[in-house]
Amino acid sequence: MTNSVRLADEPQPSLTPSSSLSRSLALFALALGSFCIGTSEFASMGVIQLFSASLGIDVPQATSAVTAYALGVVVGAPVVTLAAARLNRRTLLLALIALFVVGNVLSAIASSLPFLIVARFISGLPQGAYFGAGAMVASYILGPGQSGRAFAIVMTGLTVATIIGSPLATFLGQTLGWRETYLAVAVLSALAWLAIRQWLPRTSALDGTPVVQELSALRSGKVWGVMAVATAGIASLFAIYTFVGPIVTDATRLAPSMIPVALAIFGIGMTVGNSVGGRLADQFPMRGLVLGLSTALIVLVIIAIDGQTPSVLFPALFALGAALMASIPTMQVRLTRFAPQAPSLMGAMTLAACNLGNAIGAWAGGATIDAGFGLLSVAWAGFALTLAGLVIFGLTLVNATSQPSLAANTSAQV
Repeated sequence: MTNSVRLADEPQPSLTPSSSLSRSLALFALALGSFCIGTSEFASMGVIQLFSASLGIDVPQATSAVTAYALGVVVGAPVVTLAAARLNRRTLLLALIALFVVGNVLSAIASSLPFLIVARFISGLPQGAYFGAGAMVASYILGPGQSGRAFAIVMTGLTVATIIGSPLATFLGQTLGWRETYLAVAVLSALAWLAIRQWLPRTSALDGTPVVQELSALRSGKVWGVMAVATAGIASLFAIYTFVGPIVTDATRLAPSMIPVALAIFGIGMTVGNSVGGRLADQFPMRGLVLGLSTALIVLVIIAIDGQTPSVLFPALFALGAALMASIPTMQVRLTRFAPQAPSLMGAMTLAACNLGNAIGAWAGGATIDAGFGLLSVAWAGFALTLAGLVIFGLTLVNATSQPSLAANTSAQV
C-alpha cells in the first residue's frame, strides 16, 4: 500500500496537533464552517414565504430555489472533490468557504427567481466537498477508530445551525428582510474562513490523493447501494422541513413568530440524533440506520394524522429530526468501510445523497400540496420515500448476507 492511501480506521503515526487546545480550536473551526453552511441551507426554508412574496411567486414555485441548492450539493460533491483531489485538505476547505461566501452574496442581491436559483446552486456547490474534506481532517485530529464521531462533529455545526442559525436567520428575515439573512450568512462565513486559516494544522498528512484512487471507489455497488438508502431515507426530513413555515401558520393556525420555535425544536432533535448516531456508527454500523428510519416512519404517520395540533406537531418535529439524523453517521461509516481508499469522496457523497434527498423531498412535498391534498400530505410523501429507503437497505442487506464471506461480518456488526 502506498503512503497516499490512508484508511479511515488504520493506525496512524502521530497525526494529531500537539495540544488539547489546538485540537479543540481546529474542530471548532470545522464545525463553524458547517454551521454557516447549515444556516444558509435551512434558513431558506424559514424565509421561503418571504422571498416568494418578494419575487412575486407562490410557495411551491419558490421551492425551486431550495431544490437548486440541493442540486448544487449533488453536483458539487463529486465534481469539486475529484477536481481538487490532489489539494491539501486545509487549502481545499479555504477555497470552498470562499466560494460559499460568493454564493450567499449573490443570493442576497437576486432580483428574480432564475437569478436566485443560480445563486443557490452556486451556494450548494461547496457543501459536499466541505463535509468530505472536513470529516477527513476531523478523523486525522481525533485519531484512528473515530470516523463516525469525526463525521458527527463536523455535522454538529450543521445541526446546531438548525437550533440557532436557522431560527435566528428566519427572525432576521422577518425583521429586516430575506436578503439580509443571506448577507449575514456571508459575513459569518468570512469569519469561518479566518478560523480555518488560523486553527487548522498545516501538515502534509492532509495532502490529497490521486484522482484515480478516488474514482476507484465509485466502482463499488455497495457504495451506490448506501447512497440510494441515504437519498430515499433522508428525503422525508426535507419533505417536512421545507414546509415548516406554512404548516405552522396555516395548518396549526399559529402566529409566524412560532416558525423559529418550530425550526429550533426540529434542530434540537437533529443535534441529539446526530450525537447518538455518531457513537452508534462506530460500535454498531447498522443499528443506527435501522432504528432511525423505522422510528421516522412512525413519526411521519403521526404528523400526517394529527400534525395540525401544536402539542402533537412540536414533539413530532423533535422526534423526526432525531430519528433521521441518527441514521446519517451510520451511512458515512459504511461508505468509508466500503471504500477506505477515498475518505474525502465518500464524505462528500454522503452529503450529496442526503441533498438529493433534500431535492426529492421538497419536490414530493410540493407535488402533494399542488395536487390539493393539503399541507400535512407532505408527511405521507415523506413516509413513502423513507419506506423506500428502508426497503432498499433490506434488499441490499439480504444480498450481502447471502454471500458467506460477508454473513459473519454483518451479524457481528448489528
